[in-house]
Amino acid sequence: MTAINVHSQTKVTLKLESASFDQVINEIQNQTFYRFVFSERKIPDKKITINIKNEETFKVLDQILSSTNYNYKLLSNNLIVIKPRSNEDQGIDSVKLLDEVIVTALNIKKENRKIGYSVSTIDGSSLTKARESNLAMALEGLVAGLNVSGVNGGPGSSARILLRGTASKDAGPPLFIINGIPIDNTQRGSANEYGGVDYGDGISNINPDDVETITVLKGSSASALYGARAANGVIIITIKSGKKKSGNSVEYNSNFSFDSPVNNTDYQYIYGQGLQNLRPQNIAGAIATGILSWGEKMDGLQSVQINGENRPYVPVKDNIKTFYRTAPAFTNTISLNGGSDKSSYHASASVLDYQSILRNSDLNRKTANLFTSYDLTRKLTLTLNGNYIYEHGKNRSYLSDGPINANYGIAAIATSADQALLAPGYDVNTGAETRWNADEYKTNPYFTINKKEDNSSRDRFISSALIKYDLSNWVFLQGRFGYDISNDHIISIVPTGTAFSINGQGGINALNQSKTSELNTDILLSGNRDITKDLNIDISAGASFRNRRTKSNELTGTQFIIPYLYTVENLAAVSSKNALTRIVTQSAYYTIDLDFKKYLTLSSTGRYDVYSTLPRNSRGIFVPSVSGSFIFSNFLKIKGLDFGKIRASFAQTSGEPAVPYTTQIYYSSDKSINGVPLGNFSRDLPNYNLKPFTLNEFETGINLKLFGNKLDLDFTYFHRITNKEIINAGQSVTTGFTSAYVNLGKTRNTGIETSIQTNLITNKNFSWKAGINASHINNLLISIDGISSYAFGGTYRPLNASTALVVGKSITQIMAYDYQRDKNGNMIIGTDGIPKRGDMKPMGSVLPSYYGGFSNNFQYKSFSLSFLIDYKFGNKILSATETYSYVLGLNKATLIGRETGIVANGVYENGETNTINVPAYNYYPALATNISALAVLNGSFIKLRQVVLGYTFSSKILNKTPFKNVSIDLIGRNLLTILKYTKNIDPESQFSPSLAYAGIEGASLPATRTFGINLNLKFK
Repeated sequence: MTAINVHSQTKVTLKLESASFDQVINEIQNQTFYRFVFSERKIPDKKITINIKNEETFKVLDQILSSTNYNYKLLSNNLIVIKPRSNEDQGIDSVKLLDEVIVTALNIKKENRKIGYSVSTIDGSSLTKARESNLAMALEGLVAGLNVSGVNGGPGSSARILLRGTASKDAGPPLFIINGIPIDNTQRGSANEYGGVDYGDGISNINPDDVETITVLKGSSASALYGARAANGVIIITIKSGKKKSGNSVEYNSNFSFDSPVNNTDYQYIYGQGLQNLRPQNIAGAIATGILSWGEKMDGLQSVQINGENRPYVPVKDNIKTFYRTAPAFTNTISLNGGSDKSSYHASASVLDYQSILRNSDLNRKTANLFTSYDLTRKLTLTLNGNYIYEHGKNRSYLSDGPINANYGIAAIATSADQALLAPGYDVNTGAETRWNADEYKTNPYFTINKKEDNSSRDRFISSALIKYDLSNWVFLQGRFGYDISNDHIISIVPTGTAFSINGQGGINALNQSKTSELNTDILLSGNRDITKDLNIDISAGASFRNRRTKSNELTGTQFIIPYLYTVENLAAVSSKNALTRIVTQSAYYTIDLDFKKYLTLSSTGRYDVYSTLPRNSRGIFVPSVSGSFIFSNFLKIKGLDFGKIRASFAQTSGEPAVPYTTQIYYSSDKSINGVPLGNFSRDLPNYNLKPFTLNEFETGINLKLFGNKLDLDFTYFHRITNKEIINAGQSVTTGFTSAYVNLGKTRNTGIETSIQTNLITNKNFSWKAGINASHINNLLISIDGISSYAFGGTYRPLNASTALVVGKSITQIMAYDYQRDKNGNMIIGTDGIPKRGDMKPMGSVLPSYYGGFSNNFQYKSFSLSFLIDYKFGNKILSATETYSYVLGLNKATLIGRETGIVANGVYENGETNTINVPAYNYYPALATNISALAVLNGSFIKLRQVVLGYTFSSKILNKTPFKNVSIDLIGRNLLTILKYTKNIDPESQFSPSLAYAGIEGASLPATRTFGINLNLKFK
């Protein structure tokens, strides 16, 4: 088990009279970063009166435990264990006290020593300072086995989250659980090679200020109880809940930051705007060459510009800096916490106002959360949780292709052209877009930011209720209800005057309304009892019901009849589409732990699922798991070894089709033309014998705690095989269909995960903690459909390369055209003097095979400093920017032969040496079109991801103020790329979270660097 925390206060101020022991401990927890483990039945029962100011926690514990038969021990992760002294160990053996509770599947809490699989826990406080607009992005580099990357689409964009690589060809994000209830993490809209907008995913709605902990269940044994949805792992989010007997408290957190654009290009600035080695001679020539840098050497002489002005013919290197803005972001959260003898509560309200670096674009999110628990009787407890989100996105950026995409133009603009000359982007008299290049589909960037209307809104309510009844002191029965409902509205306008629209009349690109609901209910009977003196059994059995419904209405239209009146009724042509889907899963399951003398635990789980998406004759499947843990340090006495556990597990999980309605032919009313609906049916041949696919995983690992818990080592090895994957295989068109769903796919995934956490220095005034996590993934696609050797996935706008599933290679490969060569390895040159295109070949995986992070946390008195470095190695990028840099004359490689021409080093097909001289402005565009391997780049990197410098005001300073705790932190995020191999792009840049488009880059927002300040106030 790995835990990640941040540092804060270690001193406390207490003024209590006749307080209970747990009241004192709760107050210490509220003022410090320490967490306590103790049994409420085994704590001092004396009343405590204490009055101290700004005293170290350990001195306070010494005082309140004096003259008692109790002691304490500081373990790793700021965990303090309190337990009666024992004759066997007066100093408290940390091995015997390592009973930290971990939240596992179905929200069942287990002691860490019992767990036979890998689990990682992250403290929520580490996510609230140097924060991200999408909570998932804050996890990058923190957990072994977890690979997180995001879309460069502005605030609230989607994240791609993969646990342990790709378990299957359709691998997606893990299942997200909030307080035991699965939530919807659907991604709303994405770009492809023809453009589009990313409207965010479900996890981006969650307010990090409400998060207590995040637990990552990586393996199949850990997640088996959740069935098919957990085939890619589980991330459990525990919401803050308040504490019983803690009194009322108020907390305010304010975060203010700035995002500034980072220019990752390294273009040539020797030759300027123009064509055929000539600068523009008139305004028509300037407009025609707005994105062409095939002109003359820049000499500072006057040259005509895009707007008709004459300006010096000189390099303009700051277009990215001057076009984009430094964008502020504000987050303000106020929360109330408290509890009585019978109840506890946490309530919060938060407002996020996040400006994009793209002007006239922003995200506003308002959230309200309430968690409350109340003991209705001594045996009956009711827990309620509600989380409301309202989100509005204004003019989110288009990505990938040129239409309505400001990023495309700024990245491509000629090296001597000033982007400011494109403003305002439209004719002030007619409103028509101002042309600035020869291609009308490459929209003027200023027309985009000044005229585009693209608005999205979301109303979402996530609610849950749990009622628990203690049948006896060792058995309880609970019922749980969860409901997640979202209403989304998106309207995307192609404005009147847009050059590429019909007659410049614009249209509606998208008018979408959708409603998604996810209902999850379950019942659980659970018991924990000592069968004998040495043997304990912990057993649970339950059942669940899931009902997911989606309803959508989509409309597009062209040509606004009355200019600037953006209504459906004002369109000349309208097309609409409605869709309704439903998925139902019924399940029953059990879990059992047998614990022998607290050093050997054997566990088993089983789940039976019935899927509505499969044929009636094969809808059900049973998936089991077994695991075990052995605390060998109880027997193997080695100096310096405090704790040692080995673990092993085997599990099987299942999966259903990625989309419903694949087992029969369903007819639909598709688009309509002038009000007349068109009928349609899927071209996928249904399969009535379709079965769930299965994923088998073996995992083993070891956990060591050494030298007084100063060193915590965790190592895991896993081996996964996915069988009978549901593949949409190609069919002969003579069948009347183009493809069919079949159970033929097979994937193997193996890897190792290593985590090292250290307490290097711990004393009264100074502490230093460091941690490193590392993962290595080896993925292999064994079969697609039993016949095909590859299947294409996504592509980029140049359309001469693609991602693909390739048998015998890892998922997902880049397929690109290499040079054609003869048997001696010589390049074959065509009769036009251009190297000829060879075969399309796999060029490497888009997913890293090595990744991880390195963190350090320092605490000196009231000051704290932490930083995080993360890395990824072994992945490739398919870069549209790289291709266009050759085509447009931006790449430094195009400097060769600018004035002399190029004679390619190669031979003709007859073996003779090439002698044809080709002008550079013809050679490089043709070369980049023929040889797409030029666009395949090494995506490896090392980044300084995060730095936080903080100060916590002492209780002495705050004595006469209304505050009991005040901390202030200076934060930086995405500060520095220490190592990269991409010359003109950020190695993490991408436009889609889909696995099919992973590693594909093109015309996205620039990477950003974030600086800010976080203020936290806790009131008395």
